[in-house]
Amino acid sequence: MHSYTRAESRERTKLFRQGFRQSLADCLDPDVRRRIESIDQAAAERGALELAALHKVQADARQDLAAAKAVERTAPRADKAAARESRKQAEQRVRLAERAVHKAERS
Repeated sequence: MHSYTRAESRERTKLFRQGFRQSLADCLDPDVRRRIESIDQAAAERGALELAALHKVQADARQDLAAAKAVERTAPRADKAAARESRKQAEQRVRLAERAVHKAERS
């Protein structure tokens, strides 16, 4: 996963265009390629950190869901409705976290 900042994205696009023009003229500057690779490497490192954080959020959401299910199963009759609502909210957080992880892994 890559996570480019706006400035990196602009710089990478500018360098790509410059490299494309140079390659058409058969005089590609190695500095252009090196700068693109350094931007890609920084974005990859940032993306890996963000993906790890998303996995942690997903694991925490699953733990919260397990706890909410346990509370719902052991709740007295008067508290069942509140426990059910809490479980539904925990399920929603798990779904959102899973969607975010899948989206990040695809990009």
